[in-house]
Amino acid sequence: MNEVLVRLEALLFPAVADVRVLSVDVDGEVIRVEVRSTAVGASCPGCGVRSSRLHGSYLRSPTDMPSAGQRVLLRLHVRRFICASTSCERRTFAEQVPGLTRRHSRWTERLRTALASIGLALAGRAGARLADVLGVSISRSAVLRLIHALPEPLPPPPRVVGVDEYAMRKGRVYGTVLIDIETRRPVDLLPYREAATVAVWLAKHPGIEVVCRDRAPFFAEGARTGAPQAVQVADRWHLWHNVSEAAERCVTRHRACLRTVVPEPDQQPEQETSNTDQEPKPHWPTGHRFADRTRTTHATVHAYLAAGHSRRAIARQLGMTYRTVKRYADAATPEELFQGQWQGRPSKLDEFKPYLDERWSDGCTNAWTLWEEITARGFRGSYQTVRAYICPKRTSAQPVQPRPPSPRTVAGWILRHPDNLPESDHLQLKAVLARCPELDALTSHVRSFAQMLTEREGERLPQWLEALRRDDLPGLHTLAAGLERDLDAVIAGLTLPWSSGAVEGHVNRIKMLKRQMYGRAGFDLLRKRVLLAG
Repeated sequence: MNEVLVRLEALLFPAVADVRVLSVDVDGEVIRVEVRSTAVGASCPGCGVRSSRLHGSYLRSPTDMPSAGQRVLLRLHVRRFICASTSCERRTFAEQVPGLTRRHSRWTERLRTALASIGLALAGRAGARLADVLGVSISRSAVLRLIHALPEPLPPPPRVVGVDEYAMRKGRVYGTVLIDIETRRPVDLLPYREAATVAVWLAKHPGIEVVCRDRAPFFAEGARTGAPQAVQVADRWHLWHNVSEAAERCVTRHRACLRTVVPEPDQQPEQETSNTDQEPKPHWPTGHRFADRTRTTHATVHAYLAAGHSRRAIARQLGMTYRTVKRYADAATPEELFQGQWQGRPSKLDEFKPYLDERWSDGCTNAWTLWEEITARGFRGSYQTVRAYICPKRTSAQPVQPRPPSPRTVAGWILRHPDNLPESDHLQLKAVLARCPELDALTSHVRSFAQMLTEREGERLPQWLEALRRDDLPGLHTLAAGLERDLDAVIAGLTLPWSSGAVEGHVNRIKMLKRQMYGRAGFDLLRKRVLLAG
């Protein structure tokens, strides 16, 4: 029996010294382990003097880690000692088993550590649910208290720090996250993103040599004020993103040049065209509620007339007035009833029809998209009005011209490496550049910037900006002005190996932690989870 208990001691308490297992009792879903300490004495928590004078003992029942889904309760025999120092205010004190218990705790140290780890990963409610599945009953508030009780980490002073913003309430409240770029771990979380907040934090860390940031002005000002000795590095991803947005704006200004990549539709025979001009056949809309109802009623009235019913009898059976039945009966075709409904009456759509025809010729056949476009231009009518105007075009014999590529698509061709561009896209881009010198110049500038970025040739940036000014591309004026205002940081970003990639990853992790807490947690808990679970 003693050999079995010794093995249990090694199995249950591998990292705890001076502990002996007296007995193990399995009672339903609870395993009770009777334990006592074998240490000669204990140190007084007040004065630190070690004492072996026994005063008394009592039983303590802390909860330990579950075993096979069953709760484990320790029956710990705790001794009480008399303090050996006469000057100590404590007369007696209870012993604590190092690595197993602490004062006023209902859990063992390893269970407390496990629950705190669950809380860091899942926060309150989810952490309490997982602990209950594992066999530990705990409230969400207790989980949060365990997180708040954890000591903050003391990382070494960073040398290269990354700065970025994160949203506490998107669009309203933003904070600042600071990351050690060398270790890729969070250093601190600040509740605001003002330049003064960043400057104060940087001033408390004089050993910072490099500050990686995006091109936000408050971060630039904060770094300049709080760490004037540090080199500011603009993030390369943000620089390329700025170039991409500027390229798309420039392509959008030359939207008309994109039609050159679409072949002209074949001309119809002159005879067919002349016949169409001589005998116009109006095509009344189908799928429209009024048109379909009129056609159905017209067919019903004429069916009754063919069966021998009088007009007054038809009016009684259909619940219509005699004049209405007469109007349907006198019309040979339903289209005659549309006169005055669809022709001759001014419409809100009239002034937008040329634009719709032009967009239809460009290849845009989506009625909802066309309605959104003319609504942005001042149209106040409904989507059904636009749909009714587009429907005849869908069934017309005239072929629709293929839709030209969008400005974003062409900008993507320009931004991609030529070697990674498919042959079909390469030919279409070549056709566009051959017809538009401005886009050809834009492509040259974009690829030159890409070479500077990938090969770390930041010293070429002033010459690149000078070439940009000589070509005078309006879509790139804003980009050039912004790069000149932040010239030193941009050159450093295109030259040095540092970037803010690790910072962006932690910003995404902060979003995940916020969603876990459903927006109910405050800044203090978020900061704890970011720093300790990083």
